Amino acid sequence: MDPKEKRIIEEVNGLADDILDFSCRLVAESSTLGQESSALTVMENELQKISLDSVRVPVEPSALAQHPGFAPVPWSYEGRCNIVARQEAAGAGGQSVLFNGHLDVVSPEPVSYWAQDPFTPVVLDGWLYGRGAADMKSGIAAMTYALHAVNKAGFGLCAPVTLEGVIEEECTGNGALACVQAGYDADAVLIPEPTGPTILTSQVGVLWFKVFLQGSPAHMADAISGENSIEKSFPLIGALRQLEVELNRAERPPAYEKMKNPLRLNIGIFRGGDWPSTVSARAEFHCRLSFFPGVSYDSICRQIIQTIHEATEKDPWLITNMPRVEFYGFRSEGHTISRERPALVVLNECHKALTGNNADEYVAPFTTDVRAFHFFGRSQATCYGPVGENLHAANERVNLESVIFTSRAYALFLARWCGLVE
Repeated sequence: MDPKEKRIIEEVNGLADDILDFSCRLVAESSTLGQESSALTVMENELQKISLDSVRVPVEPSALAQHPGFAPVPWSYEGRCNIVARQEAAGAGGQSVLFNGHLDVVSPEPVSYWAQDPFTPVVLDGWLYGRGAADMKSGIAAMTYALHAVNKAGFGLCAPVTLEGVIEEECTGNGALACVQAGYDADAVLIPEPTGPTILTSQVGVLWFKVFLQGSPAHMADAISGENSIEKSFPLIGALRQLEVELNRAERPPAYEKMKNPLRLNIGIFRGGDWPSTVSARAEFHCRLSFFPGVSYDSICRQIIQTIHEATEKDPWLITNMPRVEFYGFRSEGHTISRERPALVVLNECHKALTGNNADEYVAPFTTDVRAFHFFGRSQATCYGPVGENLHAANERVNLESVIFTSRAYALFLARWCGLVE
């Protein structure tokens, strides 16, 4: 690193307490689905504190309805939005960058599994605990203060920089998509997913769907006359499990050849019945299923419907009481990007300057907001972030040194990708 870069890294190190403080204040906000407003306000105030003006970008289903990346959902977007700040170029000749982080978090339930309240941040032995600490509020702090470190070191940048805090990364991707649709894009996009200081090159597609069944209610004294919708769900779930096996056995993209069962079905919600002594009349189950890059969303939807149809044909009652399949939320296709793309090469060089080694490559069996920029923007997009553990589980935590390291790497990327102006 040259003296200018070292000066920037020293500024990041000096901002470590601010990064931790910002992370903790974000974690303290319970920003589950539909409850993101307080976290947006915290980020908005933090941006103002470091002299960055921000705007709120709404998610408007009417404007996005015809967009191929939009995921229809049964809930409302009224009063919900993303937060975006853009710092204009102080010079010329550089390449722009956008940092994207999601402010939404998954439910912490059951909270009895946690060692402490999930929205009370706790620092212990070099780790920050709390829902969203890793996924991905500390990453938002790292990216925000990476830009502040460059400014505080006395440098301008030769290209614009955009910071985004978005909603619904965990269920639709509509937040990031709304920002792309609003014109927020860049030559490079970096997302601080808590997969460690690795460079993401592949991610699978993911979709959500739900299956509804309607049985016949009856008293247990006459249960033989009723059909239990809960029990009728079991063979359908079994058929979907077999589809999962078949998808994993199909021809794989090279990135996934050595990964064991990269495609995964999850039965995340099951509802049925309303009284122990009444044969259940209705049931529904909600699922998440992944699929390989290169496979279309529509083709997987057809396979799911066909799987349910074939399982139905084995049960005379189901034939006359056809289950209903509904797709909502994630409809995100997978992709692969070459590690030789210029932005990824520069990111690796920054990692090597800090560690002496090349960054490992990360192949994800899940999806991220990279999809919005890869398919619908102009950028070279990837993930690179802190080390997190227990994501979507109890006692989620992030390694604090890795958060500061991510901020250093991002600040160095700004210097090299955008170019410095004194």
